[in-house]
Amino acid sequence: MRLLFVGDVVGGIGKRTLLGLLQPLRDRHAPDFVVVNGENVAGGLGITEKIAVELFEAGVDAITLGNHSFHHRSVFDYLDREPRIVRPANYMRGNPGHGHTLVEKDGLRLAVINLSGTVFLDAARSPFSEVDALLSELRGKADHILVDFHAEATSEKVAMGWHLDGRVTACIGTHTHVPTADARVLPRGTAFISDVGMTGARDGVIGVKSELALERFTTQMPIRFETSDENPCLNAVLIEAEGGQATSIEPLLLSAAGDPWG
Repeated sequence: MRLLFVGDVVGGIGKRTLLGLLQPLRDRHAPDFVVVNGENVAGGLGITEKIAVELFEAGVDAITLGNHSFHHRSVFDYLDREPRIVRPANYMRGNPGHGHTLVEKDGLRLAVINLSGTVFLDAARSPFSEVDALLSELRGKADHILVDFHAEATSEKVAMGWHLDGRVTACIGTHTHVPTADARVLPRGTAFISDVGMTGARDGVIGVKSELALERFTTQMPIRFETSDENPCLNAVLIEAEGGQATSIEPLLLSAAGDPWG
């Protein structure tokens, strides 16, 4: 099984970069599944039904979200109706949407779980106990399991990787938009990275126009952020696995033209 996971897609420039590179990435790497974190794709905050449908029509198999899942109220009903898009499972049980999904292709079954960290972020329940319960529920139902852990603190992400080692195919960190240099397969067969990075403007501040972020930091006054479109890039990881365990994880850090970062 070969899985392509694309990091947080930020704004219209991130979506256009993803859509422009998706087919070349398919041609080169032949992934069985493509999973995308889309929690920032609608103008930098949240997702809409229209955008989600566009991603699915482009060949994305599942979409994960995060702390901006509910930014657009118009998407609530869609989150309930569309099983291929998931928000953090450890949110309130009555919240819109689902915390995990099961997608199948060519006889392969991939379970996708979305979790939120609790260090500097809000969630109803511990992600550690939540994922334990979900893994019990999914036992025997999936050939491979991917966990998107949307969390702020590196320590919490690394701890989750060790907690899940040998029990899931991959534990991928998202949310901070900066790719980390710790991609590896843990001793018991779980592919891990603290943060896969983002798909958006590399020359902004984690996707935001740099001048607006600087104004916020230098004045400490409220500033309305806008997404940048300077130097678009795509951050992703390519995971290979067999028998439910990962054999490799490779970061893909690409310009909008598909070239490696210089």
